[in-house]
Amino acid sequence: MGKYRPAIILTLALAVFLSSCDPLTTTPGIKSWVVSTLAGSTRGYKDTGTEQFNNPIGVAVDSSGNLYVADYGNNRIRKITSAGVVSTLAGTGTAGYRNGAGTAAQFNGPSGVAVDSFGNVYVADYHNHRIRKITSTGEVTTIAGSGTAGHHDATGTAAQFHNPSGVAVDSDNNVYVADARNHRIRKITLAGRVTTLAGSGTAGFANGAGITEAQFNRPTDVAVDSSGNLYVADSSNHRIRKITLAGKVSTLAGTGTAGFANGTAARFNYPYGVAVDSSGNLYVADNNNNRIRKITPAGVVSTFAGSIWGHQDAPGTAAQFRYPSGVAVDSSDNVYVADFSNHRIRKITPRGVVSTFAGSGTQGHQEGTGTAAQFNSPYGVAVDSSGNIYVADFDNHRIRKITPRGVVSTFAGSTAGHHDATGTAAQFRYPSGVAVDSSGNIYVADYNNNRIRKITSEGVVTTLAGSTRGYKNATGTEAQFNRPTDVAVDSSGNIYVADTVNHRIRKIESGGKVTTFAGSATPGHQDATGEAAEFDSPTGVAVDSSGNIYVADYNNNRIRKITSEGVVTTLASTGTSGFANGAGTAARFRNPTGVAVDSSGNLYVADRDNNRIQKITPRGVVSTLAGTGTSGFANGADTAAQFYAPTGVAVDSSGNVYVVDNGNNRIRKIEYK
Repeated sequence: MGKYRPAIILTLALAVFLSSCDPLTTTPGIKSWVVSTLAGSTRGYKDTGTEQFNNPIGVAVDSSGNLYVADYGNNRIRKITSAGVVSTLAGTGTAGYRNGAGTAAQFNGPSGVAVDSFGNVYVADYHNHRIRKITSTGEVTTIAGSGTAGHHDATGTAAQFHNPSGVAVDSDNNVYVADARNHRIRKITLAGRVTTLAGSGTAGFANGAGITEAQFNRPTDVAVDSSGNLYVADSSNHRIRKITLAGKVSTLAGTGTAGFANGTAARFNYPYGVAVDSSGNLYVADNNNNRIRKITPAGVVSTFAGSIWGHQDAPGTAAQFRYPSGVAVDSSDNVYVADFSNHRIRKITPRGVVSTFAGSGTQGHQEGTGTAAQFNSPYGVAVDSSGNIYVADFDNHRIRKITPRGVVSTFAGSTAGHHDATGTAAQFRYPSGVAVDSSGNIYVADYNNNRIRKITSEGVVTTLAGSTRGYKNATGTEAQFNRPTDVAVDSSGNIYVADTVNHRIRKIESGGKVTTFAGSATPGHQDATGEAAEFDSPTGVAVDSSGNIYVADYNNNRIRKITSEGVVTTLASTGTSGFANGAGTAARFRNPTGVAVDSSGNLYVADRDNNRIQKITPRGVVSTLAGTGTSGFANGADTAAQFYAPTGVAVDSSGNVYVVDNGNNRIRKIEYK
């Protein structure tokens, strides 16, 4: 979400479900691509007793002390009474779009919540690109947004948003929206009229007047004080911004450089949520710093609670959070935190004592066969010569193995950490990419450890390269990466790394020497040779039999090709986010995440926010292999099937395609039959 978290974080898209589609029929004797579920079922969800949340993002509190939670991964809005009783206010739990009463309604990745003076709850329905309203009786309606990603000021459902992330309500019951991917702050009046309050629409940083001068970079949340001033979590600018009633935008806190520092020259690291108390103090969910920060009206920043990444109930900086994303303040100045990766709601008293208010912290992790098994935000996938599938089970911090018969086991990993050992004695921290060489060795992009790990066929885990987060070419553990997301291996045993936040493709030779194969420190799009080329957050990498490298260039919405000599070209896409099949640069993707190549040179793309698997022929012609484009879950023939934010793809020697269906927590198989 407010970080380069492959998932959260993080960021997915939805088109409205076509209810007029005919039921699936098949014609005997005619082959087609058919999608089935190889392994995986649900993640943890249960009301009452040992409550479970699934990546809660947003939180709000009403005048009676009831708490409302945007339970992002469960696609529900939850309610927690002041006594701690948890129930579902609205949402079926299945990603989709539907208005209706309570649990008959559907959301798709709800991320922000706010409550007005009448007890109505407003929801930033992130992947539906809509703002929803839940009345005190539980009736869900759409107050603004067409469902199509875009930017258009209009009334009600004629307006357009692009991944709205946060909402706030002022004393006149106007709703303010952090329109993340439009880089704007929007306003919705009681009559449903949508206007742009601030932000030019170009990602960047500039203070000044409203829509003509000011710039934001993926604002994720917004809060309003008693005087009507707005505060914005300007996540990718690492700043907290202020918008006055006159529409003037200024910087309240943050230098713009990601990091951690208190004081008047403070630094944040992807601040995600903001809330303001009755005295005008601002509280910030400082996502990648795993802290809750406090900003006084004079702009002095301190740490209210939190320290290192983890889970610990304790006073102040002795407490621990895991990517806190949302904050709310009640009338007694208690602060509530949506603790995203701990799957809990935390409470901080005015004196800074942190406790767990709701949530067990448990998500699904269970071995088994086929759909009896469970994964937790699986991200990357690879297949060996024997047909075994290896999965980077991101939020379970494990590498899982699926046999050709569908039996799922843990190959390596246990709890989050960094430890070289054998099998389940080893530790990873959010592994995101996997690759297999001809000898059966597994290579892992250990995302939050900023390392590349190696697992032998016997399960022995070692660190191949990488140390602390940064950028450095060197040998082995002297080298540095910055959130490596994927890995690929060529026939000579060279490893290629999608070094996402460094915007580079790195190469690790068999002796462990790390070099930069292509890309520079500047995010952008430039076809050139080696370090003269530019990428923007590359997340997927694959290599063909001739040594060509293919890159899923995530923020550029392109698929790039790098020859063995390091010459970078654009293989497919215009670079404009969207969906279109066609030849080469006439095609369009929406945040492509994973790539794989078969023995014939066909490329397969996990087109994440289009919820499709795309195929690119050696001549560069792009077509849809599977997926309707509507996020959901359905097995069946090619374009009748549904995925929910697919992130990884792999191809076996028979041409079967395996898909990490991230939002559905399943591993899917596409075969021609």
